[in-house]
Amino acid sequence: MKVQDVTTCNVALLTGGWSDEREISRASGEACAKALREAGFSVVDVLDVAEEGFVQRLACGKYDVAFVAMHGRYGEDGCIQGLLEVLHLPYTFSGVLASAMGTEKDVAKVMYRQAGIPTPENVVIKPGTVLSSAEQDELVERLGLPLFVKPACNGSSYGITRVTDVSQLPAALELASSQGDNALVEQCITGMEITVPVIGNDDPQALPIVEIVTGAEFYDLKVKYEPGELHHVIPARLSEDVYARAQELAISAHKALGCRGASRSDFIVTADGTPYILETNTIPGMTETSLLPDSARRAGIEFPELCRRFVEFALQ
Repeated sequence: MKVQDVTTCNVALLTGGWSDEREISRASGEACAKALREAGFSVVDVLDVAEEGFVQRLACGKYDVAFVAMHGRYGEDGCIQGLLEVLHLPYTFSGVLASAMGTEKDVAKVMYRQAGIPTPENVVIKPGTVLSSAEQDELVERLGLPLFVKPACNGSSYGITRVTDVSQLPAALELASSQGDNALVEQCITGMEITVPVIGNDDPQALPIVEIVTGAEFYDLKVKYEPGELHHVIPARLSEDVYARAQELAISAHKALGCRGASRSDFIVTADGTPYILETNTIPGMTETSLLPDSARRAGIEFPELCRRFVEFALQ
């Protein structure tokens, strides 16, 4: 679909859902709906995908584009994208395959390594696996301590444990795989935490890098949803060459996964200036405290304009 003015489009804003991040998705949806209206869109209908009759409303609503403001399972993993493909309805952000690969951290790591993007070493443990004492010791010997145990396909820091002693491994694995996911046991890389937003389709551009300052052991749920000014330093305090390298790697990750519209890749930059990628978010948070909107503002892109651009990217 090609239109002279995207604000004439009827927008279905998809939010909510069933994941652990349902309430965060609803907050993103409310913020994006407000921003789109401020940008001049006259029809912005907010649809909670978990409500009865959602599919019928979406299919019969004569919408021109869907704005996906969902995070986590069913929203960021390719499921809702598959439905939108069946309905032949253009939608914001990445397609089915890129969404699925970005959500599955172990699969994303394969793509990163093929693209030459440094990422921490890891081991994947299938749900229900009980490691013997010898296997636990072998895992620790391979990855070192501390290490992180996380669900391979969850987001927003849910189910993550920072393991500092081998005795903590069984409980950490049980927590990470409690929803039937593989558990990702990952080497702990120390250094500066940064995130690099990228926007665009065929010619993606990196936005200013955000340095994350927490004082916590890692960027956990409590810290993540506190006001951004408490934890976001923009631009990140990196040397010029390391800064450029991190942006380059974020664009490479965006392309390696096949992302479109936007992505946000999280890195740890070690003391020697090497950025190690942790994960790529294919639908970054869109609340007032979120990282990508904060970065975009520093680049001179206010939130309503950012959301308008996402609709443009969806229609390209």
